[in-house]
Amino acid sequence: MPCRKFALQIDIEKITKTYAYAGKPAHVVLKDISFAIAPGDFVIILGESGCGKTTLLNLLAGLEHPTKGCIRADGEIITGIHPSRSMLFQQPALLPWLTVWENVAYGCKIRNDTDKLDYRVNQFLEIMGLTGFADSRPGLLSLGMAQRVCLARALVGHPRILLLDEPFASLDTFTQAHIQEELVNLWLSENFTAVFVTHDIDEAIYLGNKIILLAGEPANITDIFTVEETYPRDRNHPRFKEIRNSILERFKNAYLAKRTLL
Repeated sequence: MPCRKFALQIDIEKITKTYAYAGKPAHVVLKDISFAIAPGDFVIILGESGCGKTTLLNLLAGLEHPTKGCIRADGEIITGIHPSRSMLFQQPALLPWLTVWENVAYGCKIRNDTDKLDYRVNQFLEIMGLTGFADSRPGLLSLGMAQRVCLARALVGHPRILLLDEPFASLDTFTQAHIQEELVNLWLSENFTAVFVTHDIDEAIYLGNKIILLAGEPANITDIFTVEETYPRDRNHPRFKEIRNSILERFKNAYLAKRTLL
C-alpha cells in the first residue's frame, strides 16, 4: 500500500467573501475571518443555516476564491482544487452507470493514482461494510449506504485534508450515529486533517476536537471551543452536556446582539 502522507496545516488569513450581483448591492457573506487548523485536527464549523459555513468550506476546497485575504495549506496558498484535499457533500453524488466498486475507484483512476488500487478500494469497502455490494449500482443502495460509498471514495486516495459539508444531515438517527462513529475511527487511523460543517451541536461535540462558531451578518468567528474528551464520546456524559450548554449560551448571546443591531 502507498505510504500515507502527513496531515496538513491550514491557515485562514483575514478572509472576506463578497458576492456581487448586477443592479443589487454587494452581499458580504464572510468578513475578516482568521484561524489556524493544526495538522490532524478535527475541526467543526458550527452555525445556523445560511451563515456562510458552506461558503467557507468551498474556499478551503479551492472551489471558490476569497475576495480578500488568503488560505494556505502547509504554507501554500490555495488557488484551486487539489488531490491532497477531498470533499464529501450533503447528498451522495455517485455516477449511476458505475458499480459501487467503480465509483470508489473513479477519482483515483482519473488522477492516474492506480498503485495497488484494487487492494485500497477493497479495503475501504470492507471498512464501510460494503463488500457485498461492490458490483451493485447506486440506485439499489439506501441513502446511508450511498453516503458510505462517497466516504470510501473520498478516503481511498488517502487525502491529507478531508472537507465534509453536513454529509449526514439527511440520514436517520441510527444510521447517522453509526457513520459518525465510522468517521471518527477512520480519522484516528488514517491521519488526515478534517474540517466538518454542521448546524447540529451534538454532532459537533461528538466529532470535533475544536469547534468554531460562526454567527452574524456578515459571518465572523463568535467563539472557539476546544473539546479534550477522549473518543468514543458519550452524549450523556455531564461534560458533553456542559459543552452543549456553553455553545447554546454563546449562540443565544450572538443572536441577541444581532437583534440589537437590527
